[in-house]
Amino acid sequence: MIAYKDQIEGRVKELEGKIKEATGKLVGNKKLQAKGKAEKIRGKAQAKFGDVKQKLLSVKKKALKKVARKK
Repeated sequence: MIAYKDQIEGRVKELEGKIKEATGKLVGNKKLQAKGKAEKIRGKAQAKFGDVKQKLLSVKKKALKKVARKK
């Protein structure tokens, strides 16, 4: 469940960053544009981290099932 949290929060931050970046670009505010870009990158990284955690949990679960079947 924690992996999903990172995935969801990351994608929300990424979207918020895209909106800020676009707004900054639209109104000519370089500072807002830069903050949005940075937030978008952080969100993308957090979402990717959640994806990796989810994949590792999935692999762990499959491995445990395989070991349990051998007993």
